[in-house]
Amino acid sequence: MKAFIFDLNGTMVHDMEYHTRAWQYLFNHELGTNFSWEQVKPQMYGKNQEVLERLFGAGRFTEAEMQHLSLAKEQRYQKEYRPHLKLLPGLAEFLEKAYQQHIPMAIGSAAIPFNIDFVLDTLQIRHYFGAIVSADDVSLSKPHPETFLKAAELLGVVPTDCLVFEDVPKGAEAAQRAGMPAVILTTTHPPSDFAHLPNVLHFAPDYTDEFITGLL
Repeated sequence: MKAFIFDLNGTMVHDMEYHTRAWQYLFNHELGTNFSWEQVKPQMYGKNQEVLERLFGAGRFTEAEMQHLSLAKEQRYQKEYRPHLKLLPGLAEFLEKAYQQHIPMAIGSAAIPFNIDFVLDTLQIRHYFGAIVSADDVSLSKPHPETFLKAAELLGVVPTDCLVFEDVPKGAEAAQRAGMPAVILTTTHPPSDFAHLPNVLHFAPDYTDEFITGLL
C-alpha cells in the first residue's frame, strides 16, 4: 500500500470506554435520563450530533444545545482519560518506521478537532500526518466514504492505494465504500461483527501484530 489512513478513537488510542462513560454521565446526570451502558455503547460512532439524534430523536435539541452538550461531553472525556492517554502498543514504532519510509499517513475520524488535537498534541505525534479529516471537515459521517476519500485526496493518493486502520464495522464499511482495504484493531468489536465486510484483511489486538509489522 502507498498510504495509511487511521481512525483515531479505538484505533490509535484505546479510549472508547471513556467516551461511553462521558456520554452516559451527561445523559443521566445532566439530561435526566436513565440509559444503561448497553444502550449507550452501540451508539458510539459518528458525529456527536448524530449520537444525540439517534438516542433522543431529531429536533430534540437546537444546534446551539447540541454544540453545548458536545463540548461538555468532550471536556469530561478528556479530564478522565488524560491520565491514561497513550498509543496502542506498537503504534509509536509503526508510525516512526512508516515516516522514515516516507509513507503518507492521514487521520480520518468522526472526532471533532478538539479531541484530535488533544491526542496528537499531548502525545506529540502530529508531524507524522500529512492530512487530518475530522467531523468538521465532512458532510456525511461513516459509513459514508467521504472521510476516507477526502483523506486520500489530501494525501494525493488514489483510494485503492490506501490501507485503512479501523476498529468499528461502520468505519470498515466506509473503507469498503471508498474502495480501500482495512485492518481491524479488535479493541471494541470482535471479528464476527465484520463478517459481512470483504475488504477486511486482518484482525489484530494492537500494532505489535506480525501482519501489521510486516507491512513496513
